[in-house]
This record gives sequence, structure tokens and C-alpha cells, in this order.
Amino acid sequence: MADDGSAGKLFGREKITDATVALFTESANKLPDERFIRTKEVQAAGAVVVGEDEMLELPVVDMASLVDPDSSASETAKLGSACREWGFFQLINHGVEEAAIQQMKESAAQLFSSPLESKNTVAVRDGFQGFGQHLNGGSSEKLDWAECLLLITQPVQDRNMDLWPETNPPTFRYSVETTNLARRLLGFMATDLGVSQAALLGAFFAGTGNEKGQSMSMHHYPPCRHPDKVLGIAPHTDTQALTFLLHVDHTPGLQVRRGGRWFPVQPLPGALVVNVGDVLDVLTNGAYVSVEHRVVPDAERGRTTVAMFHDACVQGLVAPLPELLLGGGDARAQARYRSIPKLDYLNGSVIALAQGRRFLDSLIKK
Repeated sequence: MADDGSAGKLFGREKITDATVALFTESANKLPDERFIRTKEVQAAGAVVVGEDEMLELPVVDMASLVDPDSSASETAKLGSACREWGFFQLINHGVEEAAIQQMKESAAQLFSSPLESKNTVAVRDGFQGFGQHLNGGSSEKLDWAECLLLITQPVQDRNMDLWPETNPPTFRYSVETTNLARRLLGFMATDLGVSQAALLGAFFAGTGNEKGQSMSMHHYPPCRHPDKVLGIAPHTDTQALTFLLHVDHTPGLQVRRGGRWFPVQPLPGALVVNVGDVLDVLTNGAYVSVEHRVVPDAERGRTTVAMFHDACVQGLVAPLPELLLGGGDARAQARYRSIPKLDYLNGSVIALAQGRRFLDSLIKK
């Protein structure tokens, strides 16, 4: 996504000031400031948080079982089921180097523990990259209960190093490690979908093997004594293709919407939470589902996460894979989504996000 001024305004980000920090601090132990209060959204009808007696665990997929010839078929089926029914799963034994993970965790923890003056040296400017805060849509101007650093990590030429922290910056090693993990995981997804690996991997990676697109979002959610009145991140779906979420600590907060209700996610130690984004939903012609999720703060503990977003397209288009459509060999389906140029998709998604809509819905064929 081009980091230009118009995108930044539509994306809904603003610089964090001392006044905003004061609002966080003062609101942590008393009723939050009006700019944060979104009680109606938190307690929206038909979106009740399930009780402990109904807690459901996200599907767990084991990468070690995926690569093991004796268990690969059954684990691939489990992977496909998770992507079709939940759109989310926890990935264990993922193979990402522990040193890279620890470096990333330390970078995130140090960033958010730094003084505001230090963090604002990489503050968001005219685009969406940099340190700052979300707005809940361009019209409401409600603030998310979070601070975040958004950066483009790949391709290399799109990185803006002026917006990377100078002290203990996020490591490129983790970016490469998660890219390699995406390659491995997509291969098994291709098997489950019944398409060639070349088709699915080709949507994510250029013919030379270079990455098409990856971005990173580091988030910190301060504790809040009134979590029923604020949102860490408002309900949304990820507009890109595939997301890997790393928990820097063990504080929960992510909730996935299923059947009109919110299911809290309990992160497993050492696991990555993986979810299908809107572009992968389109690529798979709706076989894999991109589902709504949100973050609520904890009353006692802060929460820090690092999300890696992987982008994709088919020869410059956001479109279903030809192998899944009628006329593509053994495929049997009509296209559920209309094709759209990638740039138009990006612009449309940014505008829809700012307006609280889901752009993917406008691509569904009538």
C-alpha cells in the first residue's frame, strides 16, 4: 500500500500527544475519557461474549505433523477445516527461530516502554506508517485503547527506515522467518484446496521468488479498569491475505466472532495465531473465510502483540484463483467475487475501513 497523505487520513491514524497519554493514564483507573467510550459497540446486540461454560478453543494446527509424511494428510485436513470453519487457528511447532522471536519481543517491549518523546521520533506523518493511534473511522473520531507502530517490511524498496526506531529496532530476521513460514504453510493450503502450489504461491510471491508484500503492526494495549466501555481495536477483518500474530506476553484480549457471538482466544505458549484475510478469502473463492475479530483490553494487565500481514494478488488482480473456477481443469465453481485491480482494492479497502465498512462485501457477485 502506498504510504501517501490521503491514505493516511482515510486510514484514520493520528500522532499520540502528551494529552492523549494523559487520557490513557487518567482513564486507566476511572471512567475513560469520552473519546474512548464506545459502550454501544462493545455491547452490540447479537455480539455477546460467551461465558466460561461455553469457551471454545481455536483449532490447533501442528506444523511438525504437516511435514511428517505419516500424519501430513490428516493434519492438512485439519488445517483446511480450520480455515473454512473458523478462519483462525493456532500454529504450534511452526519452526520460526526462537532467537528471531525473542528479538522481536524485546523490540516491541522496549518500544512501548520508552518515553513518548522517543516513540514520537518515528511518529506517523502524512501516511499510515509510523507510531501513533487508531481512530475508529473518519467520522466518529473515537480512539482505540491502543498505541501502535505500523511499518512496511517487504519488499525492501518500500521500507521507510526513517520510521523505524533507532534503539533496538524490529529485526528483519523475524520478517524473513515469517515469510519462509508463509511459504511452507501455503503449500499445505494448496494441497487442501486442490490447486497447484505454483498457483497459490505465485499469488503471494513474484516469479523471481521475491516477496510481493508484507507489513508489520506492533500494538500495545494498556490496562483499563472499564474494559466494557472501550475497545483495543474495533471489530474488523484483515484486508490483506494472511496474518501471523505473535503474543509478546500472555495477556488475552483477542476475540473472534462466530455465530454472532465473541469467543475469547487464549494464546498457547509458543504458538502463533494465524488468520485468513480478505484477499485469501477471494483467492480461494470463499472456501477459506476471513472473519471478524476485535481486541478488548484487560482490567489489570497490558497486552503487546506483533502482527505480520502477508499480501497477495493474481497478476495484479484481487481475484479467485483460476484453478478453482469453471474452465480451470477439474474446478467446478463459479466465481463468487468479481476481480478488481490491486490498487483499486487497496484504495477501496482504506476508504471502507475509515467508514466502518467491509470492502470485501462489495466484491461479492450478485
